[in-house]
Amino acid sequence: MEPLENNVFDCALVFEGGGYRAAYTCAFANVLLEQGIYFDYVCGLSAGASNSVNYLSRDRKRVREAFMTDGAAKGLVGLRSLLRGHGYFDADALYEGALRDGTLEFDWETFSANPARLRIQAFERGTGRTVRFGREDMTDPMRMIDLVRASSTLPGMMKPLEVDGRVLMDGGLGTGAGIPIGMAEEDGMERFLFVATRPRGYRKKEPSARERQMLKAVSGDWPYLRNALLTRWERYNEALEHVEALEREGRALVLWPDEMPVENSTVSPRRLAAAYEAGHAQYLREMPRVREFLFGAPDAGPVPDDPDQGTGYITLG
Repeated sequence: MEPLENNVFDCALVFEGGGYRAAYTCAFANVLLEQGIYFDYVCGLSAGASNSVNYLSRDRKRVREAFMTDGAAKGLVGLRSLLRGHGYFDADALYEGALRDGTLEFDWETFSANPARLRIQAFERGTGRTVRFGREDMTDPMRMIDLVRASSTLPGMMKPLEVDGRVLMDGGLGTGAGIPIGMAEEDGMERFLFVATRPRGYRKKEPSARERQMLKAVSGDWPYLRNALLTRWERYNEALEHVEALEREGRALVLWPDEMPVENSTVSPRRLAAAYEAGHAQYLREMPRVREFLFGAPDAGPVPDDPDQGTGYITLG
């Protein structure tokens, strides 16, 4: 397959995590694909890691289905999975199993032909280090899905995953506490399109005494994990303030959800499908602003194949 062409080179596309809140934000990846907007740098963590690799595969069906629970994920999430001893999310089946069995295929050929830079991150349980991975680490589809799963492994909700002899967990526990924009900054990017999973003004609250006890129980005998869980609220808020500063400076366009109708652990197929539709509608409305930020004018940039079929593209005259 010939190398694909991208058309956004001076701005990083950054996906926040948030579990099944990504049922809403994955719609932005699809709006970009519908409109032929292809970033040359993409990063994310946790659910944002899934959004990142799915966007780069340019598979609009997978982009959406990855966060629906009425297809490949049916019976693999929620209390049924928990009672079977697989965790609230059956990660073995949701990630490697779905890829191996073909219930949620991944277009590896297109992904491999996409020259865009990619970064995702995970948290090393035993050392507290933030570990980052790029395309060069994803040598085959199963390796890629292992790294995405590692970036998404929520403590207490999913079985821990060992990769290369070390147990890796949700990237939101590491640097940035869930806000992955630092990866793009470290790679030299200076402009950012940040896809948030919380409405504008959101801040995490300090855990209550009861919540602290629960976090300590989840972390078990792993002190770095315990510290990451207990301090995440404060680190997240600091990282979010940095994003807001970039927004004020005009260096970041932040797409805050108008409202977020689902939580990270929502598994209702109906609610997730509705969240996707709500996200898709919002991001279509946002496209003039997105195009102005990326290409200099509300109607600039690539033209969709059919601008009259609900793509949100502004046609003049």
